[in-house]
Amino acid sequence: MLKKKVFGGAVSLSWALALLGAPAVFAGPMDGNSGDVMLQGFHWTSYQTSPWWSIVQGKASDIGASGFTMVWLPPSSDAASNEGYLPRQLSVLNSRYGTEAQLKSAIGALHTYNVKAIADIVVNHRVGTTNWADFTNPTWGSWAVTRGDEWTGATGNTDTGDGYGAARDLDHTNATVQGDLKSWMNWLKSSIGYDGWRYDYVKGFNGSYVGNYNTATVPYFSVGELWTDLNLANPDAHRQQLMNWIDATGGKSTVFDFTTKGILQQAVQYNEFWRLRDSAGQPSGAIGWWAAKSVTFIDNHDTGPSTSGTSQNHWPFPSDKVMQGYAYILTHPGVPCVYWVHFYDWGHKEAIKTLMSIRKAKGIHSSSAVSIQVADSSRYAAIITGTKGSVAMKIGPGDWSPGAGWTLGTSGTNYAVWMK
Repeated sequence: MLKKKVFGGAVSLSWALALLGAPAVFAGPMDGNSGDVMLQGFHWTSYQTSPWWSIVQGKASDIGASGFTMVWLPPSSDAASNEGYLPRQLSVLNSRYGTEAQLKSAIGALHTYNVKAIADIVVNHRVGTTNWADFTNPTWGSWAVTRGDEWTGATGNTDTGDGYGAARDLDHTNATVQGDLKSWMNWLKSSIGYDGWRYDYVKGFNGSYVGNYNTATVPYFSVGELWTDLNLANPDAHRQQLMNWIDATGGKSTVFDFTTKGILQQAVQYNEFWRLRDSAGQPSGAIGWWAAKSVTFIDNHDTGPSTSGTSQNHWPFPSDKVMQGYAYILTHPGVPCVYWVHFYDWGHKEAIKTLMSIRKAKGIHSSSAVSIQVADSSRYAAIITGTKGSVAMKIGPGDWSPGAGWTLGTSGTNYAVWMK
């Protein structure tokens, strides 16, 4: 891996070339200046509201009117788990979320309101139809499972990433596995209507395969879930892992910015806002190194608090400070992702919509420049430059104002946003 020291940190060569204006490695909204905002269109127990696809269809008009341009939908293939993350028959799209016909209707409704549908692609692992590895739809043999898997009958090549104990790890080096996955994904686009991919558990296989699958399927958008432990004493090592994965894809996918999530929730919970500025004066998450390839978020179905069982409570953002989090990610570069529960269930809908409207009005995009004004023990403030103006924002209990010439756009408990 070639690296170059930029802004005091080791980042990928692809990022450095992008900074210098080299030709884009992948055409489309993932290359920068994207105004997209994504909604995670489900939570951990959405399958209990059956059919969930009809719930999404019923919200399609509101989702579009609210300003979302993409919705990430849960895994839609037949699965051994209610939530869909133990896929069984990939090409069978009748699941606990509803039927294939209901899914197509939901996606069609989203398209009516100019919203793209992002599929949750679970291809690191798979379970058999009736036992460990009797794979059907598509039909695969023992050669499709990495040797060393907990299933002793596996005869594939060595795993290219971390193991996953709850299902059989797939051998992405195998040409048949690759070909069948590409055919399935292209069918999801052409016949079902999906526009892009959210790749689950990408630490389980080498990022080059995501690049390969994206080259073959040309998604509107792609994002990978690379969730590894964050050491707050050395966040650069964590965001370097994200940079390395993006680089492994050939720059053909974005990645969830877990670094920003971890630092941001630490900052608002313990008044450690100084963590949000790195040694070079840039945002200290992945957005400080390669914002165009970073998807920022506050919580998701895994991390969020287990209110009414909607999330798994693995790494929750402080519930009483969620709006400070959204004031940050919806004014900063990257592609923001809003959690369904925060938007539709927790009463934050109007406040989040206002932040989204300000982002759009001032042309804040995935590569917007950030000028951090202050980051200390009581507040964080920054000015962000868009294509139609600028936004100033402050989070934390401390006072701060951008000065004359600014108009207050919105405010709430310990956050404020101005426009110019």
